[in-house]
Amino acid sequence: MNYWLMKSEPSVYSIWDLQREGQTLWDGVRNYQARNYLKAMQVGDRAFFYHSNANPPGIAGLMEIVETQVVDPSQFDPTSPYYDPKSTPAAPRWQTVRVQFVAAFGRLIPLAQLRATFTPAELEVVRRGTRLSVMPVPQAVAERLLALAAVPL
Repeated sequence: MNYWLMKSEPSVYSIWDLQREGQTLWDGVRNYQARNYLKAMQVGDRAFFYHSNANPPGIAGLMEIVETQVVDPSQFDPTSPYYDPKSTPAAPRWQTVRVQFVAAFGRLIPLAQLRATFTPAELEVVRRGTRLSVMPVPQAVAERLLALAAVPL
């Protein structure tokens, strides 16, 4: 199993939205590196749900990848902010995954605590200026994050 970190603004979609719905399609990613990470995910991988653009930002929960290599339908919708006029159903440019709720942490692990605990080499989200919305998390770092959140492996 691999671990990832996936960002969403809680005003758009939060860990509590995922908890209520159970599963969701992680659509709207429009960065090629983040897309490549989405394409590398496997069913059963786990992802930390990071609330970005929040006060404070931080890791709010955990989810599981339940479907991979899903064509992101938002790329074809001209009314969507994620519409891509260069993408066609015959040659889609954007793939994503379906995720399932695992846990909302009892408390947010704030970015300030992440920066105090991890180096940028260990956890990319603590690097100043990092805007990538999907990133890998090494196994050893994931274990430490789960310990911070008091969530069993």
